[in-house]
Amino acid sequence: MATGLAMAALRAHRPAFVGTAVAALFAASVVSAATTMLSVTGTKGLSPEARRVITENSVDTMAAVLLIGSVYLTVFVVVSTMGTAVAQQHREFALVRAIGARPPQIRRAVVAQAVAAALPSAAAGFGLGCVVARLWFDDMAEHGLIPAGVSFRLSWAGLPVSLGVAVVTSAIAAQIASLRFSLLRPAKALREAATGRRRLGLLRAPLGVLAVAGGAVLCALLAREPSGEESAAAFLVLLLFCAGVGLLGPRIVGPAAWLASGPVRPFGSSARLAMLNVRSQTRRFSAAVVPLVLVVSFGTTKIALHTTAEHRTGSAGSAGEVWLDYVGTGLYASFAAIAAANTLAMVSFERRREVALLRVIGMLPGQLRAMAAWEAAVVALTALLLGAAIALATLAPILGAAYGNPMPYVPWNVAAGVAGGTLLLALLATGLPVQSALRERAITRIEAA
Repeated sequence: MATGLAMAALRAHRPAFVGTAVAALFAASVVSAATTMLSVTGTKGLSPEARRVITENSVDTMAAVLLIGSVYLTVFVVVSTMGTAVAQQHREFALVRAIGARPPQIRRAVVAQAVAAALPSAAAGFGLGCVVARLWFDDMAEHGLIPAGVSFRLSWAGLPVSLGVAVVTSAIAAQIASLRFSLLRPAKALREAATGRRRLGLLRAPLGVLAVAGGAVLCALLAREPSGEESAAAFLVLLLFCAGVGLLGPRIVGPAAWLASGPVRPFGSSARLAMLNVRSQTRRFSAAVVPLVLVVSFGTTKIALHTTAEHRTGSAGSAGEVWLDYVGTGLYASFAAIAAANTLAMVSFERRREVALLRVIGMLPGQLRAMAAWEAAVVALTALLLGAAIALATLAPILGAAYGNPMPYVPWNVAAGVAGGTLLLALLATGLPVQSALRERAITRIEAA
């Protein structure tokens, strides 16, 4: 039964598994590249001078960190993407539960879906990772991180590692994504499939408040520590704030849309309808806000540390170590961006019938595109404000202890790039599925639903 359910879902909900496939492709390319770099920079067979340079520049350590980090981040992204895929199958799962399917069968079906979507992408990701490894090696050599005597060579070890990571991370993420719904009683599962899940869990809001409060308290304590002792704990501040935002997301997105309702009123019915949509579907839209907050807060924090140091002291540190830091930051931000884009795209894809109904009652394609753009704008703006606030709270104790001034220095072009990139990601991920829905005949979509 599990295999049949998995194959039927893959055929009926193909777009829902695009995010899982993209995440697997990206993760496999990173895993393949990191595995190749570990092989290339292994000290065996190198001269003592080459081993010393590689060890001092922590090149092998960086590759290992990226390898391990990509595994954890893949689980995070696939949980997000598979959560969306599972939500689209609530009605099917509720029906098979009603006729006797057991929770383990539902979970096995979701695991089979995730693995089937991830494996082909992981195989393609190995080839892409070989190209990435070559570019990575050349950049490291250019920055002096790899000595001239070390030559690049491909490693086939990346293929089984990439496939293994794809299977294990997809299976773990699918189990997590399907656990709650598979345990629901059939009657409750059918009811939730029909009406959606509107209430937050009993523990979600208190835990969210506790995480934010813990981040604030820790931030205040770090501000009193001498310079050099606060950096290790600063990352914990970032994690606590981001976890709090994740737990409280639906409670934040709704009020944000309510606050935006007044200023956008003069822009017409599309803007007003967009704000109503966000306020009525806070759970869906908050799922996109959270990974965007991670992108903004983590990226801004890492960039601002270097730009502030350069502004205050004239040097951001060793060019090679700064380059490595930016590479890692870009990698982690890319994983979160994939999760955000997939969530926004699936929110729009799930509303094809709603778009068709709006067209039937006379709403023009341009108005529907504008509605989607306003929804993307409020999501992006909420993420930018929350991410900037978290970054500032994380940086304040570090910069205050180091320079006597807690305010970071971020060049305007960097700030504009972060804001513009976040908005563009939200607009594309929301607008493209709506544009696709507009190509269908409205009456055909309504009849098929």
